[in-house]
Amino acid sequence: MTASSEEQQHLAIDSEEHIVRSSTAIGDIARLRRKALQLKQTDLAGLGGTGNRLIVDMENGKPTTQLQKVLNVLHLLGLEVVIRPKTKRGR
Repeated sequence: MTASSEEQQHLAIDSEEHIVRSSTAIGDIARLRRKALQLKQTDLAGLGGTGNRLIVDMENGKPTTQLQKVLNVLHLLGLEVVIRPKTKRGR
């Protein structure tokens, strides 16, 4: 039996690092992680003590979403942001 595309994406979020260059990419990763944890957007908002609008905006890649709030939600999802110099491959 093979894993579905969505299941494969969930596995990738749990086991891989991702280079992120846009708010849309952050939103996509956060959405996949939330779904892998079987949380609804409203569940995550409640856990984070924030409004559902923040979760929706973040997952849709809204570029004006407040950074600290996004970092707080990523932390709740068990994700972290690492900043490092670009590799030659990443340029």
